[in-house]
Amino acid sequence: MSTRFAFRSRVARCLGLLGLCLVFTSYSAASVAAQDGETGQWRSLFNGQDLTGWTPKIRFSEAGENYGNTFRVEDGLLSVRYDDEAYPEFGERFGHLFFNESFSHYKLRVVYRFVGEQCKGGPGWATRNSGIMVHGEKPETMGKDQDFPASIEVQLLGGNGRDPRTTANLCTPGTNVVMIGELVTRHCTSSTSETYHGEQWVTVEVEVRGNEVIRHLIDGKSVLEYQEPQLDDRDGHAKQLAEAAGTVQLSGGTISLQSESHPCDFKSVEILVLEE
Repeated sequence: MSTRFAFRSRVARCLGLLGLCLVFTSYSAASVAAQDGETGQWRSLFNGQDLTGWTPKIRFSEAGENYGNTFRVEDGLLSVRYDDEAYPEFGERFGHLFFNESFSHYKLRVVYRFVGEQCKGGPGWATRNSGIMVHGEKPETMGKDQDFPASIEVQLLGGNGRDPRTTANLCTPGTNVVMIGELVTRHCTSSTSETYHGEQWVTVEVEVRGNEVIRHLIDGKSVLEYQEPQLDDRDGHAKQLAEAAGTVQLSGGTISLQSESHPCDFKSVEILVLEE
């Protein structure tokens, strides 16, 4: 009897310790998740079938008018194309496709590629060039002939097969940012990424935490980071937006994808909302 009792006692103690370990492990995992500020699951913003939930705004056209069927869904991809009938020349018809919700704290993951040849008449700098706009204004606040929304641009670039050309760069239409404690007013800042030539798929993540910090990542590695995104009051339109908002600081806004004269595809656009 005493031997069986001792055996049962040891089993009970082991089970008790196992239970404590499981509780601690669960608590630790929950603590890490809370520290990371992640909540919920990745959500696809593109349904793979049509442009439901998105609004185009193409220069010289009203918000909601998809001039020349520039943004379209083909073979399950969100594509940017320039048919000859609508685009005998590009004519500076820069376009953006806006998701119909605004966000503040989130991770955005986009898989993209460049294909084919640039539209005739597109500017040289726009070859194999597109972008993801974050903290942007709404398409309805843009002027009919406005080329870019006031926003923070995660610039997407492709190589020419020979020369180095980074992607996930920063451009600032109507905006500024702070880097290492200093206000940056130049229009574009290069990342530390590799060059991606050809028509290969590239995955870029953007971590956006309100007005605190924005990071550009490729393969989980940060290639660019900055703080305090803000409207540039030297820009007339941005100044109007700042006056309406009561501040130049940007803590949230729209997400949009660009059309800048080179055909490109987006395989997926996903978001993970973060705790504020």
